[in-house]
Amino acid sequence: MVEAKPKKKLIKRLKHKYKLIIYNELTYEELWSIRLSRLNVFSMVGILSVLLVILTTIIIAFTPLRQYIPGYPTDKMRGNMIMNSIRIDSLEAELDSRDKYLSNIRSIIDGKEPEIRITKKDTTVKISEIKFTNSKEDSSFRASVEEEEKYNVTNVTNTFENDFVQINKILFFPPIKGMITNTFNSVENHFGTDIVAKPNVSVFAVLDGTVILASWTFETGYVIQIQHKNNLVSIYKHVSEILKKEGQKVKIGEPIAIYGNSGEQTTGPHLHFELWYNGKPLNPEDFISFNQ
Repeated sequence: MVEAKPKKKLIKRLKHKYKLIIYNELTYEELWSIRLSRLNVFSMVGILSVLLVILTTIIIAFTPLRQYIPGYPTDKMRGNMIMNSIRIDSLEAELDSRDKYLSNIRSIIDGKEPEIRITKKDTTVKISEIKFTNSKEDSSFRASVEEEEKYNVTNVTNTFENDFVQINKILFFPPIKGMITNTFNSVENHFGTDIVAKPNVSVFAVLDGTVILASWTFETGYVIQIQHKNNLVSIYKHVSEILKKEGQKVKIGEPIAIYGNSGEQTTGPHLHFELWYNGKPLNPEDFISFNQ
């Protein structure tokens, strides 16, 4: 009973009403008044404090004022963080691509078939990425055109052996420096030499001449063909980009294309180089050194 009385007195004091009056100092006229209790004052102060905290939190969270809080990142810092994240992702992708490329090189050195096909990432759409289907009519037409205009091996003269001695005196500029992965073999209809080199290096003209073909085919990708003197023709297949147009004159050692990987008849980045004389294929390794 003794403890209950102080609690009742405390509650009674909190609920006790007080009147706050505002008077006119000259006329003592009552201008405004309000009846309050201590409990009302504590409640109003508590509610205002909560509202003030909520309002401050909203202002800090959704306005630029948050940048002035120590430890909170600024817009510039956040932008740098995003850019660094993008750069790290690109770097990881590039390192992964290099690892695959080196794995392919090791497989080639060991005499094995490359297990991984390396493709260069690109956001643009290239002609070589378009998938086609060969029809019988298309294959027949392509074979007839190539037979007549490009690689006609029937026009062989009887003086080829004598001319071979003269050709052997010509100084050819290497189209590219690298590692030979597939040699000339006319029995298997492989009329050229395959060379693996560093990515994105230039491919050079072996002699002075005129570009007679700069095109793209389904099997060989981007191809450039140059007519030289003495009925010599050089052919560069599977390049990623052609730098010359048909009809242009080129000088020996001049860049004509970019090394790459295009066409369906390819297992990885390499240059397929062919050398023809009077419609007959020559072994490029008999005239050119491709070693680095």
